[in-house]
Amino acid sequence: MATSSRSRAGTKGVPRAVREQQILAAATEEFGRHGYEATSLAAVATRVGVTKALLHQYFGSKENLYLACLTPVGDQLLDAIRAAMGQGEITAPRTPLLVLHALFTALEGRREAWFVLYDPSLPADTEPARRAAHYRTAIDRLAATGSAGVLRAAGSADPLDADALKYAWRGMVTALVRWWINHPDQSPDAMAERCARLFAATRAALTAG
Repeated sequence: MATSSRSRAGTKGVPRAVREQQILAAATEEFGRHGYEATSLAAVATRVGVTKALLHQYFGSKENLYLACLTPVGDQLLDAIRAAMGQGEITAPRTPLLVLHALFTALEGRREAWFVLYDPSLPADTEPARRAAHYRTAIDRLAATGSAGVLRAAGSADPLDADALKYAWRGMVTALVRWWINHPDQSPDAMAERCARLFAATRAALTAG
């Protein structure tokens, strides 16, 4: 059945709150896929079916639109990680898997949002760069705490080990999310189960012999 003109995104009769969510969803995907520098308000407007002037009316500028996308993403990811780490002792062997499952769950439906936060194209000394750095630093602190706890449980107290693991963790999560985007049929549960298998196989390979 054809979609009526009133039900299309960006047509007259769409409540402002609904339209704003449509814009934010499209902008999050555009920023996540193409980066801040390569994303234009015109491209976002075209995806939603509204005018560029309407985006300016709602958000004022590309910078403000980016911040409107970033803030809920950053807050939700931080909340998800804290909740996962609070489910038990941070030294528990399954804590990394709990955190991964929480991240996948938080990102479901907007997987590109991870790359809104981890966007290397953000202009230096701007509010988008500062706000993204704030969230990344907070996530890194949680990762550092978790890394140190996991290593202590394994008998390592070397702070450089913990620091190296923190960086490796960020890179691993980024790679997994990128793979996940390319496999849209994979649910958060399936991704967490896959990670558990990969961790177990890697551990077996490293300890073999």
